[in-house]
Amino acid sequence: MLKAVVIGLGDISKIHIPAIQANPEVELVAVCDIDEALKDSVPGVNFYSDYRVMLEKEKIDCVHICLPHYLHYPATKACVEKGIHVFQEKPLSLNYEEGVALEALEENNKNIKICVCFQNRYNETFEMLQELVDSGEYGKVIGIKGLVAWFRPKDYYNVKPWRGKMKEAGGGVMINQSIHTLDLMQLLGGELESIRGSIDQLLDYGIEVEDTANAHIKFTNGATGLFFATNTNAENSSVELEVILEKEKFTIKDSILTRGQYKEVLMEDTKMPGSKFYYGASHMKLINQFYSCIANDTQDYVHVKDALTSMKMIDAIRKSSEEKKVIKMEEF
Repeated sequence: MLKAVVIGLGDISKIHIPAIQANPEVELVAVCDIDEALKDSVPGVNFYSDYRVMLEKEKIDCVHICLPHYLHYPATKACVEKGIHVFQEKPLSLNYEEGVALEALEENNKNIKICVCFQNRYNETFEMLQELVDSGEYGKVIGIKGLVAWFRPKDYYNVKPWRGKMKEAGGGVMINQSIHTLDLMQLLGGELESIRGSIDQLLDYGIEVEDTANAHIKFTNGATGLFFATNTNAENSSVELEVILEKEKFTIKDSILTRGQYKEVLMEDTKMPGSKFYYGASHMKLINQFYSCIANDTQDYVHVKDALTSMKMIDAIRKSSEEKKVIKMEEF
């Protein structure tokens, strides 16, 4: 039986831990958090306040990293150097440069698997959409639209101040709330040519990171993309992903894939109950798949190199906003 641990007991760990515990081939043996008050939050497993101590004392096959963004690289590096597989929450890194360092870590340790949690790739609606696009039946992709209109109160940043700091979060709405949308857009559109983007702070929260971002994306195949994301909405509205092809249009909204102007329903996602519905229900699907890859030494998961493009897109949008010009992706 594979032995797993979780580092970081924040909100997202509440998705990882039940998924681990539900897998009959995996045993959760320990958890770690600097907050000693969480010592009894996961009954029946060992608790540590220092992950380095845990890595030394426990026999571990896989570590789930559910930490603030600035700790992703050092924690992943520490695990890989111990010969331990890693399931890392998004984002991959603080920025593209750090992501390249993680890619080198992956390349230099081919026997160790690093999976980045882009679980929305495994939503039933997106899997079907990608199949439809890749089939060529409806012609070439002309345009892609990704919209994320969510809400985050000031208290969201007050409770966990790292979320509002560039050095610790690496950004705001792009890297934290809408990175999945950017990832799905590039999967559908293919190789990127250029990005012209703009970021802003529309709310008076006194934070360093952006709460709103938009971009016009050009793909090398001639398709274009429109990306818009904000945390200034009155509520967390459904993410919308639309693909315009030569012969048809497909839309994912409210976790439903539809075709054409009459919204013919093609597929609906499995929904996760509770207030955090927007996390999606595919965490367990990807986690189980990664453990299968560990057990069978296969490669069908989201590698560092797969997640690196989203970091490049975020950095390009930020650079474009700062320099007020189109950024050619070949500049990276």
